[in-house]
Amino acid sequence: MRARMSVGVCALALGLALGSRLLAAQANTPVVAVLYFDNNSFGKDRADYDGLGKGIADLLINDLASNPSMRVVERDRIQSILQEQSLVQTKSIDPQTAVRLGKLLGAQYMITGGFMSDGKGTLLVTSRVINVETGAIMNPLKLESKGGEDVLGLIGQLSARLNSDLKLPALPRQTGDATSKPAGDAAAKPPSHESPARTSSTRSQKLDVKTALLYSKALDEQDGGNSQKAAELYRAVLQRFPDFGPARQNLAKVQKSGD
Repeated sequence: MRARMSVGVCALALGLALGSRLLAAQANTPVVAVLYFDNNSFGKDRADYDGLGKGIADLLINDLASNPSMRVVERDRIQSILQEQSLVQTKSIDPQTAVRLGKLLGAQYMITGGFMSDGKGTLLVTSRVINVETGAIMNPLKLESKGGEDVLGLIGQLSARLNSDLKLPALPRQTGDATSKPAGDAAAKPPSHESPARTSSTRSQKLDVKTALLYSKALDEQDGGNSQKAAELYRAVLQRFPDFGPARQNLAKVQKSGD
């Protein structure tokens, strides 16, 4: 009996020690938040791309969350803060506002950016990293997807470059769909090591601009509480891209909320 108690006490002590180490490691892990990207397109079709910035941010959040050396604020949390601060309809967020939002989110780094579509499928994405503590803006990036046929590939390149600018270890690239994103607060969970932009199921398929725009519109309907419309749009995305994990996960979420 005493032996069993001794083993139990040792196991408990070991668990507490490991838990303390995990909490300490998380406390030293930088928190990163990604704001919605600005629509810098021009021409008569400019307004058609207004929602795409939310989708780009969501995909980037998923990809960055595959890095165990950072915690990434969930998009739902960002949406909530933007609503609280009456910034949902804001076309562009300046660096000072980004710093203020970063403090509210408990983030050390804020990623902001913009995109430009020429209406023919080509997508140009720019981004920058803002240090919340100092307000310093790190090296801006500019990437282009000619023909707009590989938005996921573009996001993968962007996250790798951003990761390099933050001087964190390289992003792991493993197979399987991403199932979760860590929250950017004290209760944040460890990030998934899986990236939807680099899964075996998505490598043979490419997310074009039109499908990314459909996904963005679905996110917008979901944020607005329109579960039925969001589900309809997610199904449309999956018809075009059956193995797209984020759309599949969000479809399950809105279906559950609509029950």
